[in-house]
Amino acid sequence: MDPQTLSFLGLPALAWIAVLPLCGSAINLLLGKRLSKSTVTFIAVGTVAAACVLSGVMVFWGLFQHTVDATGNMSPKALWEGEGITQVAWKWIEVGSFKADLAFHLDTLSAVMILIITFVGTWIHIYSAGYMSHDKGYSRYFGYLNLFTGAMLILVLAASLPVMFIGWEGVGLCSFLLIGFWYENDAYAYAGRKAFVVNRIGDFAFLLGMFLLFWAVKSLDFADLKSIGNGAKYAATAWGPNGSQVWGHERLAAAAGICLFIGACGKSAQLPLYIWLPDAMAGPTPVSALIHAATMVTAGVYMVCRLSFLYSVSTTAMIVISTVGLLTALVAAFIAFAQTDLKKVLAYSTVSQLGFMFVAAGTGHYAAAVFHLGTHAFFKACLFLGAGSVMHGMEHGGSKTPGDITTMGGLRKHMPVTRATFMISCLAIAGIFPFAGFFSKDAILGGAWSVAGAGAPPGWPAFYGYLLWGGLLIAALGTAFYMWRLYFLVFSGTERSEEAKHAHESPPSMLSALVVLAFFAVVIGFLGVPELEALHKIPHAFHALETWLAPSITHVWWVDAGVKPEIGHEPSDVVSIALMVVALGIGSLGIGLAWMLYGRGPSPTVAKLVEGPLHGAWVASKNKLWVDEFYDATIVRPFKAACKGLFEIVDRFVIDTVAVNGAAFVVSLFGRLARWFQNGQVQRYLVGVVVGAAAVFFVTDCHRHPAVTVSLKSDQLHLHAEPGAGIVGSNVKLHWHLDGVPACDGDKNLPGEPADRDIRRGDATGSSIALCIDDAISHQMTPVTVRVPTEEMP
Repeated sequence: MDPQTLSFLGLPALAWIAVLPLCGSAINLLLGKRLSKSTVTFIAVGTVAAACVLSGVMVFWGLFQHTVDATGNMSPKALWEGEGITQVAWKWIEVGSFKADLAFHLDTLSAVMILIITFVGTWIHIYSAGYMSHDKGYSRYFGYLNLFTGAMLILVLAASLPVMFIGWEGVGLCSFLLIGFWYENDAYAYAGRKAFVVNRIGDFAFLLGMFLLFWAVKSLDFADLKSIGNGAKYAATAWGPNGSQVWGHERLAAAAGICLFIGACGKSAQLPLYIWLPDAMAGPTPVSALIHAATMVTAGVYMVCRLSFLYSVSTTAMIVISTVGLLTALVAAFIAFAQTDLKKVLAYSTVSQLGFMFVAAGTGHYAAAVFHLGTHAFFKACLFLGAGSVMHGMEHGGSKTPGDITTMGGLRKHMPVTRATFMISCLAIAGIFPFAGFFSKDAILGGAWSVAGAGAPPGWPAFYGYLLWGGLLIAALGTAFYMWRLYFLVFSGTERSEEAKHAHESPPSMLSALVVLAFFAVVIGFLGVPELEALHKIPHAFHALETWLAPSITHVWWVDAGVKPEIGHEPSDVVSIALMVVALGIGSLGIGLAWMLYGRGPSPTVAKLVEGPLHGAWVASKNKLWVDEFYDATIVRPFKAACKGLFEIVDRFVIDTVAVNGAAFVVSLFGRLARWFQNGQVQRYLVGVVVGAAAVFFVTDCHRHPAVTVSLKSDQLHLHAEPGAGIVGSNVKLHWHLDGVPACDGDKNLPGEPADRDIRRGDATGSSIALCIDDAISHQMTPVTVRVPTEEMP
């Protein structure tokens, strides 16, 4: 069967991967209140699980199309060869030269994404069944959760930027609905609005990038953009002398790429648009897990990797991406040090880890970015669901602030399964061997090192790769420290509150998800074992991810004159092992520092440091560097003031008072005056007629004194008349007499002449010039005479 035509019930098979969760969402949102909780759960979990199964069928079908060559490497054939498969659901938009199909594309990159989204999403749905079992908005919650999953699947399966934008906006809408799910609480509703507004800022830049690409290329289909960027198509319309410069010597690629990346900064919470993500903790904990692990925040990373062919043309855009990623990783790690809310620490951890992914993408190591995206999906979902389990246990212990880690401690005795899975995920995120985070972080750090010196991208400073590597090491140290600070404050030492003493383990529906996710947080990293010469005998599957992704990402920089250097340079085994040892040592150092300060609860040393030399840093971290306050002072409050001013002046005064109420007042006033005149008394009507007639005679007979001027210049006379008629002055007729004799009686039936006239000096036969003014209303003739000047006017 041809995979390009595989369909069910009139829809292509790829479309069904996204449609299944959307169907579950529609059923639960429209009919959920009439269904039992078990039915709602079955529909919600079943549709996502079915999408997972269908994704697996499509992906593994393609996997079995590979052949293994003599060296043991897989060669993409059939389904994955070159471009993957594209299926068109229907024609969508056709306006002028712009055409967009509702088309879905499956290649090795989107295959990885749909497996992560549906698999992790399924377990989050299962976990939610226990976590939200007593919530009154149960069906509404699962409707939103299904919608979220479906929108993300549309985003990653899109075959063009417009279709991607549907999913892009869909996850933005769902984040608003789910973060503000408990909208009765004003703070939670505000957090939802904040996420929505901040993402709209990024989305505006995303649209600008789309428009710029369409203006230049006349297509937004990924296949067309890729072929154009590589110079294989439309060579006649290229902006450069050869195909490699089709993006206009990188300027167009830089502009479009940076605009699209700003959109990614909104979705994936990078500086300066990261501020919505920590506040997203207002939503239910499974929502936080879904947002932070499998959906929304990974959208920006995926988009950059999907457009690797565009970014490979512009090293300017790439250095912007890597720099923003590094700064975000460092800033978020610093802010996380002093946070005391369990989910807030995890939120800043997500922001920091996303910074790692963007550094990988910004250095051209897209496979490393996707690898860390995948490992992060498992251990971060496990961490968030573990946090939900802890908060669930604390709530049952009577806590009113279940997320406050200062009231916890000693929970290892009460929640052993939650503690074990949480510990595994902390080891993974800290980059400890052999857990998943060790391999994916090492790939990112190694990639940063490889773009230094001789491997620097065109136009980059040679030292910049080392700077990125050093900065990421500091961020990794911070990650290990604050995550294990969190672990020790929650699970180690003795209970610091009565609520902690009465906490208990969560139900099996929640624990099962934790166990599965923790298992993958251990083993998934072995898909990306470094390809060292010393490990050449291990099965290829242990470092198969990069080979798997190779057909979908770009591996070269496109520069002038068609030169295509490889991205980075492969370090030797000695260097690679040394980098891994350094990274492992940094992670271990962070854990050791956390154990020294918090291993048995907050130690006296912590209080001395906070009150002493680190007081300023602690206050800055506790207050999140005052970024929200800065935005509030420079953007929010001035904007509110401007809006209030426009409301008071334009709306209330101009529109309400002047336009609406003022017009009504004027009409009412004239109505009252009209009623005084139009009252049926004939005497008043007669008085009006008399007064009106007198006014007519007064107006028609109200003349100013007429005047005539004659000026001499050289041999020319300029005649100018001012008739002097009042209101009806436009009805007079003028008659000039150059002989100075005002023979007005003979002018009665003659046409009028202009008020201004130029004549020669000799045309005036007398010493004066006369003007007859004929009033058409009163029929009076008024003569005016003026002497002809003998000297030229100055």
